[in-house]
Amino acid sequence: MRINFLSMTHNPSRYNPPQQGEPLRLHNLPKILLAPVPLFLYQPFLDKVITHVIRNNSSVFNRLGSCINKTLIIEPTNLPFVLVLKPNPAHPSLHARRSKSGLTYDALISGTFLNLLRLVDGQLDGDSLFFTRDLVIRGDTEAIVSLRNALDNMEHSLADEIAGLLGPIGKIGMRALRHTSNKVIS
Repeated sequence: MRINFLSMTHNPSRYNPPQQGEPLRLHNLPKILLAPVPLFLYQPFLDKVITHVIRNNSSVFNRLGSCINKTLIIEPTNLPFVLVLKPNPAHPSLHARRSKSGLTYDALISGTFLNLLRLVDGQLDGDSLFFTRDLVIRGDTEAIVSLRNALDNMEHSLADEIAGLLGPIGKIGMRALRHTSNKVIS
């Protein structure tokens, strides 16, 4: 296992504490709570996720076409890291980085964790999120659209598959997230 010690350091610029008189926003709570966690602790789980998804959904990646060689950044704006996805089935990778700064990528999709979760679950429409500026897409939009179409064609929910990797706790956590998500949006 290779550890990148540069990515382990805490980057305070990723969290801007509320100014005096400004309310603490609950949607930033995950960013605050997870900021001290070293990124290398996430990597075994991320490796398990990408391996599981490729093994159990190989046809999904065939639908990506030429986009399998692209580097995609998934930026949950209220988490203290970004995810770097390389969806090539021969050499897949998913890594957490503190920031997209200095990274070379083909496309970026950015939004709150709950919006990204609901998008993956098919509960929200990407176009409406994009036009309300709750979702930001930069770079090769074809790559993002291909990824979205591939996820739409999965037999099961990607979020459920990932939660299932954590066992009963993951499933309970996913139910809680969906419940929270429904309360926040409703």
